[in-house]
Amino acid sequence: MWEQDPELFLNSEALLPLAPLAATSSPEALLAQVAEKIATISNRDDRQDIAGYTQVLAGLKFDKTVIRNLLSEDTMKESVIYQDILQKGEEIGKKEGNKEGEKNEAFRLVSRQLNRKFGAIDTSILERLQGLTTEQLEELAEDFLDFSNIYDLEAWLNR
Repeated sequence: MWEQDPELFLNSEALLPLAPLAATSSPEALLAQVAEKIATISNRDDRQDIAGYTQVLAGLKFDKTVIRNLLSEDTMKESVIYQDILQKGEEIGKKEGNKEGEKNEAFRLVSRQLNRKFGAIDTSILERLQGLTTEQLEELAEDFLDFSNIYDLEAWLNR
């Protein structure tokens, strides 16, 4: 690909996204040429899709600032590829947010239980508790019922 003449790709709408990866002594000028070709595509959906594909592949070779300067970000936002990537990112973000929320909730519950049973908990212990996973905090909430004193908690944390 990177050894091919870009003209092979510039003459076909379907191959335009590959052109920025082709051999050239002036990569930015080639990307600008690709952007000009994309702008001439009459079918709006095709133009958006090809622009999106081009931006994704150009990201393998160019800095995002260069890509944004030469290819319209608005066009990419409307491409099906961009929308798919965005949707997957949002799903991952929601999952991560939910996991973090569950961990915070578990930490608060365990902290309240420990404070109620043993009084104010030392900040160094609280910091160690914050480093636990949700699963570990849930296990601690169960094991906590068997603790007689704060030393049992410290022993549990040290294991």
